Amino acid sequence: MTEIASSTRGLVPLMELELYFFIARYLSAGLCWRGAQVLVHELEQYQLLPKRLDWEGSEHIRSYEELVSSNKHVRIGAMLDKEIPPSISRVTSLLTAGRQSLLPTAKGTLI
Repeated sequence: MTEIASSTRGLVPLMELELYFFIARYLSAGLCWRGAQVLVHELEQYQLLPKRLDWEGSEHIRSYEELVSSNKHVRIGAMLDKEIPPSISRVTSLLTAGRQSLLPTAKGTLI
């Protein structure tokens, strides 16, 4: 079952909220840091960041910086390399298709 989170924009799958966070993290570390600032502003404005659950199960809104601080251990490139080893060691791309793709489909097979 896919977890659904609420935001000011309605119900959004948790994975989608996490993806927005990863995109902002990626942009902030590169040449598009101003684009990341705009994205972060909208993520916070519309509450499109994963919420924190306390020990009683209550949800709490987090800022982007709080989310970054609590997820410093996450490195998406390393996760993809570990989970989906490339079939050709020198070819790794999100844009390729078939066995070279780093993006899995919903069925668990590569795109």
